[in-house]
Amino acid sequence: MMMTNELVGRHAEQVHKPVEPEVPERATRRGFSRNYKLRILAEYERSSRDAKGALLRREGLYTSLISEWRSQRDEGALSRLGPVRGRPPTDPREHELAKLQHDNVRLQAALAQARRVIEIQGKLSALLEQLATDSAET
Repeated sequence: MMMTNELVGRHAEQVHKPVEPEVPERATRRGFSRNYKLRILAEYERSSRDAKGALLRREGLYTSLISEWRSQRDEGALSRLGPVRGRPPTDPREHELAKLQHDNVRLQAALAQARRVIEIQGKLSALLEQLATDSAET
C-alpha cells in the first residue's frame, strides 16, 4: 500500500491507494444455523421499518430470506432439529480394532521374514560346518 501526502485546502491528508482484493476461486454458499435464523427473525419483527433495513444490511441478508425463514418457522421446520450434517461419528473401538488388525498383518509379515532369515542362516551354518569338516579330512 502506498501512502502520499496531498495538500487539500490548508491541511495535508493521507491518501491510501486501494489494495487489490483477493477473489476466491469458487464462491461458497452461506449456511445459517437454526438459532441464528430464529434470533434474526425475532430482531427483525420487533424492529421499525428503518431498523429492519439496517439489520438486513448489517447481516448481509435479503428480505426473501426473512420470508423463507418465517414460513419455515410457521411450518415448524425451525423448531425441530434436523439430521446432523456431515460424516457420522465413528466408534473409537472400531478405530482401535482397525489399527490392531493393521498392526497384526504387519507383525505377521515381519515374523514370516524373520523365520525365512533363520532358516537360511541354519542352512548356511550347516553348509559351513560341512565345508569345515571336508577341508579338515583332506
